[in-house]
Amino acid sequence: MSETVRFASFHQSRVDAAHLDQIVWLLDMQAQLPSVRRLRERMRAALAIRPGERVLDVGSGTGSEAVELAAQASPGGEVIGLDPNPGMVGLARERTGGAADAAVRFVAGSVYGLPFPDAGFDAVRCERVYQHLDDPAAATAEIVRVLRPGGRVLLADSDWYTAITHPGDPAVVQAMREFLLIDTPNPASGRHLRGLLAAAGCTIDDIDSQAVIWDPRKFRAMYHELSRRAVDDRAITAEQHERFLADLEAGIAADDFHLSVTMFAVLAHKG
Repeated sequence: MSETVRFASFHQSRVDAAHLDQIVWLLDMQAQLPSVRRLRERMRAALAIRPGERVLDVGSGTGSEAVELAAQASPGGEVIGLDPNPGMVGLARERTGGAADAAVRFVAGSVYGLPFPDAGFDAVRCERVYQHLDDPAAATAEIVRVLRPGGRVLLADSDWYTAITHPGDPAVVQAMREFLLIDTPNPASGRHLRGLLAAAGCTIDDIDSQAVIWDPRKFRAMYHELSRRAVDDRAITAEQHERFLADLEAGIAADDFHLSVTMFAVLAHKG
């Protein structure tokens, strides 16, 4: 991957082909994090997909979780992965052996207007999409619309105001966070998932959480690029930029660092 990274806005439908590979790199790296893998395992267990069920994965990305759900739904079931970016849909199809797979298929579409009839799915899963939504209530209404009565829904997302960065000057870390969240429409999405589902007429069954732990040694290029862009936008000074990177490198050298954000997962069913 190139050392130049662009990650400010994650409206995937607006990501052009030139930058799609960078988003895929980030999604793949996140999927390998032990904390993400643990939460996803618990999410799959909570959603409890059974053979023969029809499942929708909203924001399916590279398709990795849709494949896992398809294994649970087989034989006789079907999983549809939906993503707003046609390029991401094409990549998911390539990784899963094509669009004609009997157990899983991928389509391009928006969560604001799901291209499916009412009550067509036994379960819906949506992970790390809500932070990018301008109208989460409208998206929730659409998800509940396509869910059959009694069907299960699992929403999972980060709450970026729980992020921890160590080491680093707290004032600089705060300024960096505010800069990075400028283009994130719904940065506190994790704490609102329960209320959104309840308002849409669902009954809450369980809530889980997981601190997603990042290893800065694997994300050096990203931190360098983001702090440089913060300087360009005058969110921090050049001196603060250099100090931030020096603190990060000192933490790595001493094996004294902590970078995390909390993800929340809410399981509910349609009444």
